[in-house]
Amino acid sequence: MQFIQPPHTRRRFVQGMAYSAAALATPAFTARGAFAEELARTPRQTEGPFYPDKLPLDTDNDLLVVNDHITPAVGTITHLTGRILSTAGEPVRNALVEIWQVDNNGIYIHTQDAARGGRDANFQGFGRFLTGSKGEYYFRTIKPVPYGPRTPHIHFAILQGGKRMLTTQLYIKGEAQNQRDGIFRGVGGPRRQALVTADFAPLKGSRIGELSVNWDITIGNTPEQS
Repeated sequence: MQFIQPPHTRRRFVQGMAYSAAALATPAFTARGAFAEELARTPRQTEGPFYPDKLPLDTDNDLLVVNDHITPAVGTITHLTGRILSTAGEPVRNALVEIWQVDNNGIYIHTQDAARGGRDANFQGFGRFLTGSKGEYYFRTIKPVPYGPRTPHIHFAILQGGKRMLTTQLYIKGEAQNQRDGIFRGVGGPRRQALVTADFAPLKGSRIGELSVNWDITIGNTPEQS
């Protein structure tokens, strides 16, 4: 579970934001059996070369602050929310959601990539969240930036019972670089591309330019093949 450490200011903030974010998405939480048709599965995407080879000591859902450090990561603060759903539209409870992405300098938290130097030591780079009864997840992170020739993206992995059910990536809706990115184009046509993009919109009431993005993920009932 995410919040097993003794409570203090940052943990209470992150937990409170998680429940607040879930509340904002409440209209989308429908009753069981309300979906007349099967939902389209979120397309699988490559894991990429830099899933962390050594996990950080801090793997909670706030990627902006590492442990109890005072200095936050550099980047545009982004509140990332959504739900994990089955193809029948049912919320998936107790699914472990993992995300990882480059820091504001375009560097992953990986020994090979960090060897290039310049990594933001205040950016966690990787986080986890265990979904609740409504399948909801929440992360506080930064708006993704390009990595080399790749368009901005955030990597996702969804696990159940220790088995990876889906590996995918989230892209910024309307980002000009998307159509120049071979992995993004490889998803398929516009309808499938829409399944892996979301709007990174200004957070209402924020005085520091924070963003909010909501992205639901639909998984199947069988693990990915190794």
